[in-house]
Amino acid sequence: MSAATLIAFRCSLLPGACFALAGPEPGAAVEVTASSAPEPLCTVLDPRQPRGCPARDGAEALRPVPGFALVRKGGSGGDPVLRGMAGSRLGILVDGEETPGGCGGRMDPPTAYVLPGAWDRVQVLKGPQTVLNGPGHPAGTVLFQRTPPRWEQSGWAAGGSWLAGGRDRRDRVLEVRAGTPRCYGRAIGADARSGDYLDGDGRAVHSRYRRWGAAGALGWTPGERVWLEVRGARGDGEAAYADRGMDGVSFLRSSLGLGLEVQDCSPRVAGVAFQAGWTAVDHVMDNGSLRTWLPAPGAPQPTVRNPRHITRTARLAVTLRPGPATEWILGAELKRSRHDVRMSRNAWSAPVADRPRVEDAALESAGLFGEGSRACAGGGRMVAGLRTDLWRAEDLRLLLPTGGPAQPDPTAGARRERLLPGGFVRREWALGPAAVYAGLGHAQRPPDYWELFPLESAGSPSAFGTGPERATQLDAGASFRSGGLKASLSGFCGVVSDFILIQSGFPKWAADGSPRAATIVRPVLAATWGFEAAVTAVLAGPLQLDASLACAWGRNRTDGLPLAQMPPPEADLGLAWDEGAWSAGAQARLVAAQDRFAPGQGSIAGLDQGRTPGFALFSVTAGWRPSWAGGLRFSGGIDNLFDRACAEHVNRPSSAVPGYGAPAGRVPEPGRTFWARVSFRFP
Repeated sequence: MSAATLIAFRCSLLPGACFALAGPEPGAAVEVTASSAPEPLCTVLDPRQPRGCPARDGAEALRPVPGFALVRKGGSGGDPVLRGMAGSRLGILVDGEETPGGCGGRMDPPTAYVLPGAWDRVQVLKGPQTVLNGPGHPAGTVLFQRTPPRWEQSGWAAGGSWLAGGRDRRDRVLEVRAGTPRCYGRAIGADARSGDYLDGDGRAVHSRYRRWGAAGALGWTPGERVWLEVRGARGDGEAAYADRGMDGVSFLRSSLGLGLEVQDCSPRVAGVAFQAGWTAVDHVMDNGSLRTWLPAPGAPQPTVRNPRHITRTARLAVTLRPGPATEWILGAELKRSRHDVRMSRNAWSAPVADRPRVEDAALESAGLFGEGSRACAGGGRMVAGLRTDLWRAEDLRLLLPTGGPAQPDPTAGARRERLLPGGFVRREWALGPAAVYAGLGHAQRPPDYWELFPLESAGSPSAFGTGPERATQLDAGASFRSGGLKASLSGFCGVVSDFILIQSGFPKWAADGSPRAATIVRPVLAATWGFEAAVTAVLAGPLQLDASLACAWGRNRTDGLPLAQMPPPEADLGLAWDEGAWSAGAQARLVAAQDRFAPGQGSIAGLDQGRTPGFALFSVTAGWRPSWAGGLRFSGGIDNLFDRACAEHVNRPSSAVPGYGAPAGRVPEPGRTFWARVSFRFP
């Protein structure tokens, strides 16, 4: 398997009790499952069987997981937030590859390139409680995975879905597989589109989009112990954004990958896994293709920007079993990326395709890691891991745009290098139907592209000198399962030294001596704490109740302020009925008001704007599985049943878009939305 898939299957080394929050079908009972030995801090979703209306992109697919929030920018392209942490604090791995976006303004976070229906499973690992998935992800890691098929005999299979919804939304997914015991092939195509949605007040929001993607894989399985796969993917699209003055007119992403695994190499070597990948994101944005362009002083023609981010990765992992109760994964990984951009301020007379590309950043990391577990007497186990990464960055810019005439880059040609150690230790106890755990983790996160290059520091027009974050966090919790009752509780408390805070409106002077307001990065001391709780109970026969509560708080100790962009407490309630052929369900999302904020501060995903009122959203679903076609499913529902007007606290400010009226604070959530979906599999 690929390294990421190996991690998923070696659950004994993963930091988490795997709870599947996706049910058999939208509107059906939401089934929560756990292994006989539950593991903490791990949630597994089936994106092809969502709870409620299928998600528009990868970030929206994560929202049902307690602790997640979404920074909305339009109909798609939102930024996921876990426990108040966004950006590279939350690792996103797609087919084992960590692929950053290209836009300096986060128009295309990694989840923007994910069409959820084209993936087999999504795994969420919370907290710094593993060292297997790259350096410095204190909030956690999300793995979008496809499971390699194995065929006992020659055959083929097909499946897919088609969704129709309000405001001209259309989603289509088609997958075809074929194989023999020695080889297989797989092809997946997905297309998603929608018009501008209406908010709860009936106002159109500049948010239409269209995305498509295709992926294929060829595998060789000469025996049960050997697996080799070559895969590739390509996708593109366009999206309108309500939070800025430009839209995305191209999201071209191409990738190639190789995965190899050999199992049971010897009595003490349980497996060797290698994977390598190449990904290129070629993104184009402008202010005239998807909106009415109006001339402005100094901008007589439309502006076009074309950033590109190319990433190469390689990873080797060896699984060792030195004893019957002990297992280790040892490995190394390498990641290199280069970013360039080209721009035209007079796109009609000087097309951006004719402009030269200019490199501005080069980033590299090389890491060694080891993680292992040992069973303890009386039940439970001890899990621990260590890793160290050598991080390098190079500033390739010559000039810096600072709101006026460009300035020379004071860090042009500068190179930086840091050694970033990290690790964790966790003890787990098995107490009959209950499991308890406590773990302490430390992660050092290097600043990412969006923190080093597009912004400034307090004392310089360049933020290239920004140092890494150092996060230490305690995670503890318990889970219980008995008959039709399943419950879990997890809490966290952490301190982050040199937390990279984004702050707008910082007073500076322009090159011509005039005052200006800059957006800067600066280090602060931060503390975070919170918890998530979930309960699933079978009430009577096919009737099931699901409830969850997530709360996260943070404090900026340097400024004596609340830590910005922390989501308010949120509760989710669901009641589902499933008698086999027919199913129905109702969900309520209850979000409290947020009175803890720091205006103008936040992260690369968004900045605080002020207090946010609470709101409640209700949805209903229904489904039918005809007995004469076992692979056919019909489902449908209504989201935001009462057409409530609301906006998330973790958000972006609305921008004035010609033809859409004046901006009204934060980008609003969609109003009442009808949808219907049919899915099939054959044979």
